[in-house]
Amino acid sequence: MSQVTVGENEGIESALRRFKRSVAKAGIFSDLRRIRHHETPVEKYKRKLKQRSRNRRR
Repeated sequence: MSQVTVGENEGIESALRRFKRSVAKAGIFSDLRRIRHHETPVEKYKRKLKQRSRNRRR
C-alpha cells in the first residue's frame, strides 16, 4: 500500500504527484489490471518473460 504524508507547507498537487509516482513504482495498477481480467496462458507467459528481462537489466 502506497502512503504519502503531506508536509505543512506542501501543496496537494505535489503530494498527489508523489503518490502517483509511488503507486506506479510499486506496480499496483498493473496488478489490478491483471487481477480484474482473465489472463490467458500466453499473456501470462509474455508478462513473465517481460518481467524476467526487466529484472535481468537491474
